[in-house]
Amino acid sequence: MTSRRLRYTPGQGVTVVLEGNRGANGLTRDLQGRLISAEAEPRSVTRVAADGTVTIIADQYQGKRLLPPNDVIVKSDGSIYFTCPPPQFEVGESDASIGVYRVLPDLSSIALVAEDLAVPNGLAFTPDEKVLYVNDSKPRHVRAYDVLASGLLAKNSGRVFADLSGGEPGTTDGLKVDRAGNVYSGGSGGLYILDPKGKKLGRIHHGLSFTTNVAFGGDDWKTLYFTTRSSLNMVNVKVPGVPVWGPQPA
Repeated sequence: MTSRRLRYTPGQGVTVVLEGNRGANGLTRDLQGRLISAEAEPRSVTRVAADGTVTIIADQYQGKRLLPPNDVIVKSDGSIYFTCPPPQFEVGESDASIGVYRVLPDLSSIALVAEDLAVPNGLAFTPDEKVLYVNDSKPRHVRAYDVLASGLLAKNSGRVFADLSGGEPGTTDGLKVDRAGNVYSGGSGGLYILDPKGKKLGRIHHGLSFTTNVAFGGDDWKTLYFTTRSSLNMVNVKVPGVPVWGPQPA
């Protein structure tokens, strides 16, 4: 692990913005544009303000240390959701559970909202935020959960939205949704595009083993970026992605 944070600027290329980034994996922005980071060491979810001030959003649950957080998203009300998959080390009695967690906007409370996944990974809301998708990397499934008005997930609502397993390398890792509700996820043999019913609309065969993360960008949010273990890639799409913060595109 090189433990660096990089910035890609169109027309300028890639620059290093942080060396020794605490093993950060998933990144997103909150409603104020502050950077939210899921970090492996120390095991925590953090927020970085414009002046560089770092705030720990979560590092434990019910007195137990979180397992290394993997990915993180922010709901429109400011709540923060993140995944903790099983680590490479053995889980001990002082470690919190594998699962999906939610932190209130004021950081006053953390809740374990789903724990029926083997390896919870990327996550994303539908545009209306009534359903939360979570990738389960071991079976290579995209799972779906109904979101209650409280922000918690409806009990026993977890279900398989899509099975992206197959004979080719690749698993369900990073995950994003566009304004039409289409889902973008890595899987066996590339990056899949699924409609809101889970039907496979297409697949980007990029020729590399794993699609590790997915994000939308550009002024109109119609640039789809995706990473593999060794590259950053981009493709123009017709439907804009759901922005990670700020106003929705027209």
